[in-house]
Amino acid sequence: MNHTPHSNRLHIAIFGRRNSGKSSLVNALTGQDTALVSATPGTTTDPVTKAMEVYPLGSCLFIDTPGFDDDEGELGEMRVERTLKTVEKADVALLLYEEDGTLEKQWMDLLAEQGIPVIPILNKADSRRDVASLVLRIERECGRTPVVVSAKEGIGIQDIFDAILEKLPEDFGEQTITGGLVAEGDVVLLVMPQDIQAPKGRLILPQVQTIRELLDKKCLVMSCTTDKLQASLQALVRPPKLIITDSQVFPVVYRQKPAESSLTSFSVLFAGYKGDIHDFVEGAAAIHCLTAQSRVLIAEACTHAPLAEDIGKVKIPRLLRKRVGGGLQIDFVSGSDFPKDLSRYDLIIHCGACMFNRKYVLNRIAHARAQHIPITNYGVVIASLTGILDKIVIHR
Repeated sequence: MNHTPHSNRLHIAIFGRRNSGKSSLVNALTGQDTALVSATPGTTTDPVTKAMEVYPLGSCLFIDTPGFDDDEGELGEMRVERTLKTVEKADVALLLYEEDGTLEKQWMDLLAEQGIPVIPILNKADSRRDVASLVLRIERECGRTPVVVSAKEGIGIQDIFDAILEKLPEDFGEQTITGGLVAEGDVVLLVMPQDIQAPKGRLILPQVQTIRELLDKKCLVMSCTTDKLQASLQALVRPPKLIITDSQVFPVVYRQKPAESSLTSFSVLFAGYKGDIHDFVEGAAAIHCLTAQSRVLIAEACTHAPLAEDIGKVKIPRLLRKRVGGGLQIDFVSGSDFPKDLSRYDLIIHCGACMFNRKYVLNRIAHARAQHIPITNYGVVIASLTGILDKIVIHR
Protein backbone atom coordinates (compact mmCIF):
# COMPACT_ATOMS: atom_id res chain seq x y z
CA MET A 1 0.00 0.00 0.00
CA ASN A 2 2.91 2.37 0.68
CA HIS A 3 3.79 2.12 -3.00
CA THR A 4 0.33 3.25 -4.19
CA PRO A 5 0.86 5.98 -6.82
CA HIS A 6 -0.16 9.47 -5.72
CA SER A 7 -2.61 9.56 -8.62
CA ASN A 8 -4.62 6.70 -7.06
CA ARG A 9 -4.84 8.21 -3.58
CA LEU A 10 -7.64 10.22 -1.97
CA HIS A 11 -6.44 13.84 -2.26
CA ILE A 12 -7.19 15.74 0.97
CA ALA A 13 -6.25 19.43 0.66
CA ILE A 14 -5.95 21.81 3.61
CA PHE A 15 -6.90 25.43 2.91
CA GLY A 16 -6.78 28.50 5.15
CA ARG A 17 -5.13 31.80 5.87
CA ARG A 18 -1.45 32.27 6.60
CA ASN A 19 -0.58 31.21 10.13
CA SER A 20 -3.97 29.55 10.65
CA GLY A 21 -2.26 26.31 11.64
CA LYS A 22 -2.51 24.42 8.34
CA SER A 23 1.00 22.99 8.58
CA SER A 24 0.52 22.03 12.23
CA LEU A 25 -2.72 20.29 11.26
CA VAL A 26 -1.01 18.35 8.46
CA ASN A 27 1.66 17.23 10.92
CA ALA A 28 -1.02 16.16 13.42
CA LEU A 29 -2.98 14.29 10.74
CA THR A 30 0.09 12.46 9.44
CA GLY A 31 1.77 11.98 12.82
CA GLN A 32 5.01 13.30 11.31
CA ASP A 33 6.85 16.57 10.78
CA THR A 34 5.61 16.70 7.20
CA ALA A 35 5.31 20.48 6.89
CA LEU A 36 7.51 23.27 8.26
CA VAL A 37 5.81 25.04 11.17
CA SER A 38 6.66 28.63 12.03
CA ALA A 39 5.03 31.63 13.69
CA THR A 40 6.03 33.66 10.65
CA PRO A 41 3.06 34.01 8.24
CA GLY A 42 3.65 32.63 4.75
CA THR A 43 6.17 29.94 5.68
CA THR A 44 4.47 27.49 3.28
CA THR A 45 5.26 28.89 -0.18
CA ASP A 46 4.45 25.79 -2.26
CA PRO A 47 1.96 22.96 -1.75
CA VAL A 48 3.52 20.25 0.43
CA THR A 49 2.29 16.66 0.05
CA LYS A 50 2.43 13.63 2.27
CA ALA A 51 1.22 10.16 1.26
CA MET A 52 0.08 7.75 3.94
CA GLU A 53 -2.41 5.01 4.81
CA VAL A 54 -5.34 6.01 7.00
CA TYR A 55 -7.73 3.40 8.38
CA PRO A 56 -10.45 3.07 7.16
CA LEU A 57 -9.92 5.64 4.37
CA GLY A 58 -7.08 3.73 2.73
CA SER A 59 -4.41 5.43 0.61
CA CYS A 60 -4.46 9.21 1.11
CA LEU A 61 -2.44 12.20 -0.05
CA PHE A 62 -2.50 15.21 2.29
CA ILE A 63 -1.76 18.57 0.64
CA ASP A 64 -0.70 21.59 2.70
CA THR A 65 -1.26 24.80 0.73
CA PRO A 66 0.01 28.40 0.99
CA GLY A 67 -2.35 30.84 2.72
CA PHE A 68 -5.11 32.11 0.46
CA ASP A 69 -4.85 35.57 2.08
CA ASP A 70 -1.27 36.16 0.87
CA ASP A 71 -1.11 39.79 -0.26
CA GLU A 72 2.66 40.23 -0.51
CA GLY A 73 2.78 41.58 -4.04
CA GLU A 74 3.56 39.47 -7.09
CA LEU A 75 5.08 36.63 -5.05
CA GLY A 76 1.96 36.46 -2.91
CA GLU A 77 -0.23 36.29 -6.00
CA MET A 78 1.85 33.38 -7.28
CA ARG A 79 1.39 31.54 -3.98
CA VAL A 80 -2.38 32.05 -4.07
CA GLU A 81 -2.41 30.87 -7.69
CA ARG A 82 -0.71 27.63 -6.64
CA THR A 83 -3.30 27.20 -3.92
CA LEU A 84 -6.03 27.66 -6.53
CA LYS A 85 -4.40 24.98 -8.70
CA THR A 86 -4.62 22.58 -5.77
CA VAL A 87 -8.41 23.02 -5.80
CA GLU A 88 -8.47 21.25 -9.17
CA LYS A 89 -6.98 18.10 -7.60
CA ALA A 90 -8.82 18.01 -4.26
CA ASP A 91 -11.24 15.15 -3.56
CA VAL A 92 -11.96 16.52 -0.08
CA ALA A 93 -11.14 19.94 1.40
CA LEU A 94 -10.36 20.85 5.02
CA LEU A 95 -11.07 24.58 5.42
CA LEU A 96 -9.59 26.28 8.48
CA TYR A 97 -11.80 29.10 9.80
CA GLU A 98 -10.67 32.24 11.57
CA GLU A 99 -12.77 34.67 13.61
CA ASP A 100 -13.37 36.95 10.63
CA GLY A 101 -14.86 34.35 8.29
CA THR A 102 -15.29 36.54 5.19
CA LEU A 103 -12.51 34.95 3.16
CA GLU A 104 -13.38 31.49 4.42
CA LYS A 105 -16.99 31.87 3.22
CA GLN A 106 -15.70 32.87 -0.24
CA TRP A 107 -13.53 29.77 -0.35
CA MET A 108 -16.36 27.61 0.95
CA ASP A 109 -18.46 28.80 -2.01
CA LEU A 110 -15.57 28.32 -4.46
CA LEU A 111 -14.96 24.75 -3.33
CA ALA A 112 -18.70 23.98 -3.38
CA GLU A 113 -18.91 25.25 -6.98
CA GLN A 114 -16.23 22.69 -7.88
CA GLY A 115 -18.26 19.92 -6.27
CA ILE A 116 -15.62 19.35 -3.58
CA PRO A 117 -16.87 18.14 -0.17
CA VAL A 118 -15.76 20.72 2.43
CA ILE A 119 -15.14 20.13 6.13
CA PRO A 120 -14.90 23.40 8.12
CA ILE A 121 -12.23 23.25 10.83
CA LEU A 122 -11.84 25.47 13.89
CA ASN A 123 -8.22 25.02 14.89
CA LYS A 124 -6.29 26.31 17.91
CA ALA A 125 -9.09 25.39 20.31
CA ASP A 126 -6.49 25.34 23.10
CA SER A 127 -5.83 29.09 22.78
CA ARG A 128 -9.21 30.60 21.76
CA ARG A 129 -11.34 32.39 24.35
CA ASP A 130 -14.91 31.55 23.38
CA VAL A 131 -14.94 28.48 21.19
CA ALA A 132 -18.67 27.78 21.64
CA SER A 133 -19.82 31.18 20.31
CA LEU A 134 -17.37 30.98 17.41
CA VAL A 135 -18.73 27.54 16.50
CA LEU A 136 -22.27 28.96 16.44
CA ARG A 137 -21.22 31.86 14.22
CA ILE A 138 -19.51 29.52 11.72
CA GLU A 139 -22.65 27.36 11.69
CA ARG A 140 -24.77 30.41 10.83
CA GLU A 141 -22.38 31.61 8.12
CA CYS A 142 -21.70 28.34 6.30
CA GLY A 143 -24.55 26.11 7.41
CA ARG A 144 -22.18 23.46 8.75
CA THR A 145 -20.82 22.63 12.16
CA PRO A 146 -17.03 22.94 12.23
CA VAL A 147 -14.80 20.23 13.63
CA VAL A 148 -13.10 21.73 16.68
CA VAL A 149 -9.45 20.75 16.98
CA SER A 150 -6.16 21.66 18.51
CA ALA A 151 -3.40 20.51 16.19
CA LYS A 152 -0.88 21.53 18.83
CA GLU A 153 -2.44 19.27 21.46
CA GLY A 154 -3.61 16.57 19.06
CA ILE A 155 -7.25 17.10 20.05
CA GLY A 156 -10.03 16.38 17.54
CA ILE A 157 -7.85 14.68 14.92
CA GLN A 158 -9.91 11.49 14.89
CA ASP A 159 -13.03 13.65 14.45
CA ILE A 160 -11.52 14.96 11.21
CA PHE A 161 -10.94 11.45 9.90
CA ASP A 162 -14.52 10.54 10.80
CA ALA A 163 -15.80 13.63 8.96
CA ILE A 164 -13.73 12.77 5.89
CA LEU A 165 -15.21 9.27 5.87
CA GLU A 166 -18.72 10.76 5.93
CA LYS A 167 -17.88 13.20 3.12
CA LEU A 168 -16.05 10.69 0.95
CA PRO A 169 -17.35 10.89 -2.65
CA GLU A 170 -19.76 8.01 -3.22
CA ASP A 171 -17.95 6.74 -6.31
CA PHE A 172 -14.42 7.16 -4.97
CA GLY A 173 -12.40 4.00 -5.47
CA GLU A 174 -15.10 2.28 -7.52
CA GLN A 175 -13.56 3.16 -10.89
CA THR A 176 -11.47 0.37 -12.39
CA ILE A 177 -9.13 0.28 -15.36
CA THR A 178 -10.80 -2.54 -17.29
CA GLY A 179 -14.36 -1.98 -16.06
CA GLY A 180 -16.66 -4.75 -17.20
CA LEU A 181 -14.51 -5.80 -20.15
CA VAL A 182 -13.14 -8.92 -18.43
CA ALA A 183 -14.10 -11.32 -15.67
CA GLU A 184 -12.51 -14.14 -13.68
CA GLY A 185 -10.97 -16.81 -15.90
CA ASP A 186 -10.78 -14.65 -19.04
CA VAL A 187 -7.55 -14.81 -21.03
CA VAL A 188 -6.04 -11.36 -21.56
CA LEU A 189 -3.06 -10.76 -23.84
CA LEU A 190 -0.94 -7.65 -23.30
CA VAL A 191 1.07 -6.51 -26.32
CA MET A 192 3.77 -4.15 -25.06
CA PRO A 193 6.41 -2.82 -27.48
CA GLN A 194 9.77 -2.44 -25.77
CA ASP A 195 10.97 0.38 -27.99
CA ILE A 196 12.94 3.56 -27.33
CA GLN A 197 10.12 4.93 -25.16
CA ALA A 198 10.03 1.93 -22.83
CA PRO A 199 12.16 2.57 -19.71
CA LYS A 200 15.02 0.11 -19.54
CA GLY A 201 14.51 -2.64 -17.00
CA ARG A 202 10.93 -1.80 -16.02
CA LEU A 203 7.38 -1.37 -17.26
CA ILE A 204 5.53 1.92 -17.43
CA LEU A 205 2.94 2.71 -14.74
CA PRO A 206 -0.24 2.03 -16.82
CA GLN A 207 1.07 -1.43 -17.72
CA VAL A 208 1.93 -2.28 -14.12
CA GLN A 209 -1.43 -1.07 -12.80
CA THR A 210 -3.35 -2.93 -15.50
CA ILE A 211 -1.51 -6.20 -14.85
CA ARG A 212 -2.16 -5.87 -11.11
CA GLU A 213 -5.88 -5.29 -11.66
CA LEU A 214 -6.16 -8.24 -14.04
CA LEU A 215 -4.46 -10.50 -11.47
CA ASP A 216 -6.84 -9.24 -8.79
CA LYS A 217 -9.73 -10.12 -11.11
CA LYS A 218 -8.30 -13.64 -11.44
CA CYS A 219 -7.76 -13.27 -15.18
CA LEU A 220 -5.20 -15.37 -17.06
CA VAL A 221 -2.62 -12.85 -18.18
CA MET A 222 -0.06 -13.28 -20.94
CA SER A 223 2.26 -10.61 -22.29
CA CYS A 224 4.49 -10.23 -25.33
CA THR A 225 6.22 -7.72 -27.55
CA THR A 226 4.67 -6.79 -30.90
CA ASP A 227 6.98 -9.05 -32.91
CA LYS A 228 5.94 -12.07 -30.81
CA LEU A 229 2.20 -11.53 -31.15
CA GLN A 230 1.61 -14.41 -33.59
CA ALA A 231 3.73 -16.83 -31.56
CA SER A 232 1.83 -15.86 -28.41
CA LEU A 233 -1.55 -16.39 -30.06
CA GLN A 234 -0.46 -19.80 -31.33
CA ALA A 235 0.66 -20.80 -27.84
CA LEU A 236 -2.82 -20.22 -26.43
CA VAL A 237 -5.44 -22.97 -26.36
CA ARG A 238 -8.17 -20.43 -27.09
CA PRO A 239 -8.17 -16.85 -28.42
CA PRO A 240 -7.86 -14.20 -25.70
CA LYS A 241 -11.04 -12.50 -24.55
CA LEU A 242 -9.25 -9.14 -24.68
CA ILE A 243 -6.03 -7.82 -26.20
CA ILE A 244 -4.59 -4.67 -24.65
CA THR A 245 -1.80 -2.96 -26.53
CA ASP A 246 0.09 0.28 -26.87
CA SER A 247 -1.92 2.70 -29.00
CA GLN A 248 1.06 3.24 -31.28
CA VAL A 249 0.83 -0.31 -32.65
CA PHE A 250 -2.97 -0.41 -32.99
CA PRO A 251 -2.89 -1.10 -36.77
CA VAL A 252 -0.31 -3.92 -36.48
CA VAL A 253 -2.17 -5.69 -33.68
CA TYR A 254 -5.59 -5.17 -35.27
CA ARG A 255 -4.47 -6.89 -38.49
CA GLN A 256 -3.28 -9.96 -36.56
CA LYS A 257 -5.87 -10.34 -33.82
CA PRO A 258 -8.39 -13.21 -33.87
CA ALA A 259 -11.93 -12.19 -34.80
CA GLU A 260 -13.18 -13.43 -31.42
CA SER A 261 -10.82 -11.15 -29.46
CA SER A 262 -11.71 -7.62 -28.43
CA LEU A 263 -9.02 -4.96 -28.78
CA THR A 264 -8.21 -1.85 -26.80
CA SER A 265 -5.15 0.05 -25.56
CA PHE A 266 -3.72 1.14 -22.23
CA SER A 267 -4.33 4.77 -23.16
CA VAL A 268 -7.97 4.15 -24.08
CA LEU A 269 -8.54 2.24 -20.83
CA PHE A 270 -7.00 5.07 -18.84
CA ALA A 271 -9.19 7.56 -20.70
CA GLY A 272 -12.13 5.94 -18.94
CA TYR A 273 -10.31 5.25 -15.69
CA LYS A 274 -9.01 8.78 -15.23
CA GLY A 275 -11.53 10.82 -17.18
CA ASP A 276 -14.69 10.53 -19.25
CA ILE A 277 -14.25 8.16 -22.19
CA HIS A 278 -17.49 9.33 -23.80
CA ASP A 279 -16.29 12.95 -23.87
CA PHE A 280 -12.99 11.78 -25.34
CA VAL A 281 -14.67 9.74 -28.09
CA GLU A 282 -17.00 12.62 -28.89
CA GLY A 283 -14.05 15.02 -28.92
CA ALA A 284 -12.19 12.86 -31.43
CA ALA A 285 -14.86 13.70 -34.02
CA ALA A 286 -13.33 17.18 -34.20
CA ILE A 287 -10.33 15.66 -36.01
CA HIS A 288 -12.44 15.49 -39.16
CA CYS A 289 -13.08 19.26 -38.97
CA LEU A 290 -9.43 20.29 -38.64
CA THR A 291 -7.81 22.27 -41.43
CA ALA A 292 -4.28 23.46 -42.10
CA GLN A 293 -5.26 26.69 -40.31
CA SER A 294 -6.43 24.93 -37.13
CA ARG A 295 -4.63 24.94 -33.79
CA VAL A 296 -4.30 21.91 -31.49
CA LEU A 297 -3.12 21.66 -27.88
CA ILE A 298 -1.36 18.46 -26.77
CA ALA A 299 -1.26 18.07 -22.96
CA GLU A 300 0.89 15.57 -21.08
CA ALA A 301 0.66 14.76 -17.38
CA CYS A 302 4.34 14.02 -16.88
CA THR A 303 7.38 16.02 -17.88
CA HIS A 304 10.20 14.25 -19.71
CA ALA A 305 12.82 14.93 -22.33
CA PRO A 306 11.24 14.22 -25.75
CA LEU A 307 12.50 11.07 -27.43
CA ALA A 308 13.07 10.42 -31.13
CA GLU A 309 9.67 8.79 -31.59
CA ASP A 310 7.80 10.43 -28.72
CA ILE A 311 4.08 9.69 -29.03
CA GLY A 312 2.90 13.16 -27.96
CA LYS A 313 5.61 15.32 -29.46
CA VAL A 314 6.34 13.36 -32.65
CA LYS A 315 3.97 10.55 -33.64
CA ILE A 316 0.56 12.17 -33.07
CA PRO A 317 1.63 15.50 -34.66
CA ARG A 318 2.97 13.56 -37.66
CA LEU A 319 -0.30 11.64 -38.06
CA LEU A 320 -2.35 14.83 -37.73
CA ARG A 321 -0.29 16.80 -40.24
CA LYS A 322 -0.36 13.89 -42.66
CA ARG A 323 -4.15 14.04 -42.56
CA VAL A 324 -4.70 17.80 -42.27
CA GLY A 325 -1.64 19.46 -43.75
CA GLY A 326 1.75 20.71 -42.68
CA GLY A 327 0.41 24.10 -41.64
CA LEU A 328 -1.45 22.72 -38.62
CA GLN A 329 -0.39 24.61 -35.48
CA ILE A 330 0.35 22.39 -32.46
CA ASP A 331 1.18 23.64 -28.95
CA PHE A 332 2.44 21.50 -26.08
CA VAL A 333 2.00 21.73 -22.30
CA SER A 334 3.07 19.32 -19.58
CA GLY A 335 2.62 18.77 -15.88
CA SER A 336 0.27 21.21 -14.16
CA ASP A 337 0.55 23.77 -16.97
CA PHE A 338 -2.84 24.06 -18.67
CA PRO A 339 -4.14 27.31 -20.19
CA LYS A 340 -7.11 29.05 -18.60
CA ASP A 341 -8.13 30.45 -21.97
CA LEU A 342 -8.58 27.65 -24.49
CA SER A 343 -10.42 29.71 -27.08
CA ARG A 344 -7.53 29.67 -29.56
CA TYR A 345 -7.71 25.88 -29.90
CA ASP A 346 -9.86 23.71 -32.14
CA LEU A 347 -8.98 20.51 -30.29
CA ILE A 348 -7.22 19.38 -27.10
CA ILE A 349 -5.48 16.00 -27.04
CA HIS A 350 -4.61 14.68 -23.57
CA CYS A 351 -2.30 11.84 -22.61
CA GLY A 352 -3.50 8.84 -20.57
CA ALA A 353 -2.97 10.93 -17.40
CA CYS A 354 -1.63 8.04 -15.32
CA MET A 355 0.19 10.62 -13.15
CA PHE A 356 -2.98 12.63 -12.37
CA ASN A 357 -5.85 11.77 -10.08
CA ARG A 358 -9.29 11.40 -11.65
CA LYS A 359 -10.62 14.63 -10.12
CA TYR A 360 -7.89 16.66 -11.84
CA VAL A 361 -8.58 15.12 -15.26
CA LEU A 362 -12.34 15.60 -14.91
CA ASN A 363 -11.70 19.26 -14.04
CA ARG A 364 -9.70 19.68 -17.24
CA ILE A 365 -12.51 18.09 -19.24
CA ALA A 366 -15.05 20.40 -17.58
CA HIS A 367 -12.78 23.38 -18.24
CA ALA A 368 -12.66 22.52 -21.95
CA ARG A 369 -16.38 21.78 -22.09
CA ALA A 370 -17.22 25.15 -20.49
CA GLN A 371 -15.35 26.87 -23.34
CA HIS A 372 -16.89 24.57 -25.98
CA ILE A 373 -13.50 23.14 -26.98
CA PRO A 374 -13.48 19.41 -27.88
CA ILE A 375 -11.05 17.31 -25.85
CA THR A 376 -9.85 13.76 -26.51
CA ASN A 377 -7.09 11.32 -25.59
CA TYR A 378 -3.93 9.88 -27.18
CA GLY A 379 -5.30 6.37 -27.69
CA VAL A 380 -8.68 7.56 -28.95
CA VAL A 381 -6.97 9.89 -31.44
CA ILE A 382 -4.70 7.17 -32.80
CA ALA A 383 -7.63 4.77 -33.12
CA SER A 384 -9.56 7.45 -34.99
CA LEU A 385 -6.69 8.39 -37.28
CA THR A 386 -6.02 4.73 -38.14
CA GLY A 387 -9.70 4.07 -38.83
CA ILE A 388 -10.39 1.55 -36.07
CA LEU A 389 -12.10 3.65 -33.39
CA ASP A 390 -15.39 1.90 -34.03
CA LYS A 391 -13.65 -1.51 -33.86
CA ILE A 392 -12.05 -1.25 -30.41
CA VAL A 393 -13.70 -1.60 -27.02
CA ILE A 394 -13.78 1.15 -24.43
CA HIS A 395 -13.93 1.21 -20.64
CA ARG A 396 -17.48 0.79 -19.35
